[in-house]
Amino acid sequence: MKYSIVIPVYNRPDEADELLDSLTRQTVADFEVVIVEDGSTLPCKDVVDKYSDRLDIKYFVKKNGGPGPARNYGVEHSKGEYVLILDSDCVIPEGYVAAVEAELSSNPCDAFGGPDAAHESFTKVQKAISYSMTSFFTTGGIRGGKKKGALDKFYPRSFNMGMKRSVYLRLHGFEKMRFGEDIDFSYRIVEGGYSCRLFPEAWVWHKRRTDFEKFFRQVFNSGIARINLEKRHPGTMKLVHMLPMVFTVGVIVLFLAAVAFRQVDYWRDTFTGIIFSNGAMLPAYAICLMPIVLYSLLIFFDSSIKNKNVLIGFLSVEAAFVQLMGYGFGFLKAWWLRCVLKKDEFTAFEKNFYD
Repeated sequence: MKYSIVIPVYNRPDEADELLDSLTRQTVADFEVVIVEDGSTLPCKDVVDKYSDRLDIKYFVKKNGGPGPARNYGVEHSKGEYVLILDSDCVIPEGYVAAVEAELSSNPCDAFGGPDAAHESFTKVQKAISYSMTSFFTTGGIRGGKKKGALDKFYPRSFNMGMKRSVYLRLHGFEKMRFGEDIDFSYRIVEGGYSCRLFPEAWVWHKRRTDFEKFFRQVFNSGIARINLEKRHPGTMKLVHMLPMVFTVGVIVLFLAAVAFRQVDYWRDTFTGIIFSNGAMLPAYAICLMPIVLYSLLIFFDSSIKNKNVLIGFLSVEAAFVQLMGYGFGFLKAWWLRCVLKKDEFTAFEKNFYD
């Protein structure tokens, strides 16, 4: 057996059904599937049983402990030479395993990962969220599937991550972290001297979250994770990781300034705005809001063109602000609790995040 596909599941039988169905269509079938039910109250056992005659599939149930321990449990009960980690909210194109096989045959490595994309069947909200997570204007395109430069390191994420089984076991798998356990594992892979590459053709359709409230919670946790990761791996925080926090503070400052200029008569009367060559007046509150409006228009037009849908363009504006400000608020909260109040990683965030 060359590949073991390990999938933790928590209360998502419908998603598991779609994922398993897509795995039956792979052009390369040298793999087993290991499903780990992580303490679900809505188990997917009946779904798994539907595919027992079409997939080499194993099903395990364990007490809820989060995705990291569930993945470790699955790997412990697998036998493939390579471990492929997928999230349950993914759908796999038929050439996925073949793409992994081709990359490993042409240029072997110890660990790898692939990008994600939005499927045509996704809802408009899901497509907007996918755009915000992969666009140059929100994440710099770092998750859009482009190959890294010679000086850049690639850190795979757990929605689409693979490695040699021996490497996984040598590094003891995922840590029991509340947030950012996949990035922590990627850091340990690179720090351990193992080769790690992006497989651009081994992509998946990733649903992420189905509404903006859930998406906010996800990116909020990602902001928290960045501070925790810097504590565990000093020096890994880069300027790009702080930009959502800067964006968040900037939006708040600009909005409050606009409200002040609009509401306080003294400021409104004293600073009427900038006079352009044609003599037109631009109120000061409008000047404060202009950067926000221009950024929103940039997102709207770019997403509308790429998705060929104006509604998705509008939704992408909301998705971009949810993503950047959700991450920013999580980052600021973690900075306050971990760096100012000096709380440790677990007492600072007592509520379980896995939902």
